[in-house]
Amino acid sequence: MFWGTGALKMTLNQEKFDRLVQKLEAFGRKQPSAYKFRTAILATLGYAYIFVILAATAALLTGIIWLMLTSRRFNARAIQVTIFLLAFGLILLRSLWVSFPPPTGLYLKRKELPRLYAFVDELSSKLQAPCFHSILITDDFNAAVMQRPRLGLLGWQQNYLIIGLPLMLALSTEEFRAVLAHELGHLSGNHSRFSAWIYRQRSTWQRIAKELGEGGNEVSWFIFERFLNWYVPFFNAYSFVLARMNEYEADQCALELTGAKNTASALINVEIKARFLENSFFSKIYKQVNTEIEAPKSVFTEMKAAFSKQIDSTESSLYLTQALAEKTDNHDTHPCLSDRLNALQCLPKNQEQISLPTTTKVSAAREVLGTALDKLIDYFNQVWYDKTATPWRQKYAQVQESLTALNELENKSLEDKLNTEEAWQRIQLTLNFKDNSSALPLLKDFLDTNENHALANYFMGEILLNQQNPAGIKYIEKAMAKDIQIVIDGCQVIYSFLIGQNDINTANSYKQRAEEHYDKLVRAEEERQYIKPKDKYQPHGLSKSQLHSLCQQLSCYTEIKEVYLVQKVLEYFPEKPLYVLGVTRKVNWWNETDTQPKNSHLENQLSNNIEFDGRIFILVITGEYSHFDKPLSKVHNALIYQTK
Repeated sequence: MFWGTGALKMTLNQEKFDRLVQKLEAFGRKQPSAYKFRTAILATLGYAYIFVILAATAALLTGIIWLMLTSRRFNARAIQVTIFLLAFGLILLRSLWVSFPPPTGLYLKRKELPRLYAFVDELSSKLQAPCFHSILITDDFNAAVMQRPRLGLLGWQQNYLIIGLPLMLALSTEEFRAVLAHELGHLSGNHSRFSAWIYRQRSTWQRIAKELGEGGNEVSWFIFERFLNWYVPFFNAYSFVLARMNEYEADQCALELTGAKNTASALINVEIKARFLENSFFSKIYKQVNTEIEAPKSVFTEMKAAFSKQIDSTESSLYLTQALAEKTDNHDTHPCLSDRLNALQCLPKNQEQISLPTTTKVSAAREVLGTALDKLIDYFNQVWYDKTATPWRQKYAQVQESLTALNELENKSLEDKLNTEEAWQRIQLTLNFKDNSSALPLLKDFLDTNENHALANYFMGEILLNQQNPAGIKYIEKAMAKDIQIVIDGCQVIYSFLIGQNDINTANSYKQRAEEHYDKLVRAEEERQYIKPKDKYQPHGLSKSQLHSLCQQLSCYTEIKEVYLVQKVLEYFPEKPLYVLGVTRKVNWWNETDTQPKNSHLENQLSNNIEFDGRIFILVITGEYSHFDKPLSKVHNALIYQTK
């Protein structure tokens, strides 16, 4: 994809992933041929693993049949093994036949849109890219190519070109040509076919792992699980550098066909228009729910009109500055805007010399789609309305209830002082349905008596920064210190403010802080996903009243014998504890041979019904998990409940 995030979900943790990518980038620069050779070997390893298993199964089956035929002895055991191997081989073959669903969108017929198909055919011919079996148009601000292997791992690719109508409305014809040239460049014969092959393998293996995991065939998943859990993330990481190189090569395809000026203009215009669409256009659309019971029926008509006008220069400058301030990282194979412009030799030393896009007199949509554009706009207007109409009415009803509540709170405040809960509710409703200036005095009064309230500090800081008042930074810093969930949003708000102030270095320090915090959140979640007997545990630290409430709830379950409560010792954000509730169940040893179904039933009951203020891991430690008994019971005051 040219304009999407392209981010990959790795099971390798980010630290290991970054180290590997850094090492391979250096290796790829020094020995590009050797790096590509190793990547090719790794790419074929996946196929080798599967076909070796198939070959071994076929060899065993052939050998047994040959022995039976030559010895003319057909005993029951040999027949059973033969049937098992036949069934096993069929399961393996079925596993290879992973289905790849076709992309969704409106399929465009060649006879209805000959100009579009001629436009694409011309680019495909010049780039020696394969012809497309289907062209789809969607409501996304994006463009992409997709190759769907009809025979699973065996290939036979079906090629799709997916074009977003909003993207076509936002760009000139030459800019759109540059976008498509980039997309087709991923499959181009003018550049590295090897890179294009690796580009396909990355998505193919991810899809195969997903399909096998969700397919419900436990035998095939058991055969491939351990290998795929290692192979897919490692292959994605190892080929990451090559995938990024492929993005630069695709940009070169765009440059060769459309020139540096049009390619750079497309890159810049897409960044600005995408931000405009999200932050300005759709923001105004969704605000209409406060006053309109029906969803708008002409969103794409309004979008076409908005893109035909010049975006405010101050707004465009801010969006461009934000885009240029971003740095290439390992969360995405796509390089950042400044790196892509630099590779095209279109990035001046003084970034202020980059000219903002001018108004597009005739959009690519009008030029390439012709008279069909109006029908397509009507179609997507209706699609958007149909998708939005019901939730829009529901939201409108909620808004009216909220406005009534706000009115009641405002009237009450004239006669009496609101309590803390009421005052905070009034602030939230005011922020939602009135302008920020109305909420500012309310926040000041609230913080006079609730100075450590995280969200109040955050909203106060956000309003001040929107008013270009740097005093807002200290409020957001205080909010981030009080709540780890606010850190990423807080850094983003400060980052945008500092970019507007042209303080790029300080802004980037907040961007880096947000990225580091995100990594910590990921690792914090990982260490809260599981417990092991060898983990370190500490006393639960609950008050007597909290323990009493928990024990009362546990007393409703007559099958419980003992309950231990501890905290897992955590490396990341230990102030957000993970409690472990270990339950032993009464077992009648003379008539119960399989404890697991009853253990699972009790775990589900406790998980669904126990009310507890905090994150808790509930585990029945009778039977399969009895090895948790000793490490939990050793913790001081861990035993909180015991039946007589």
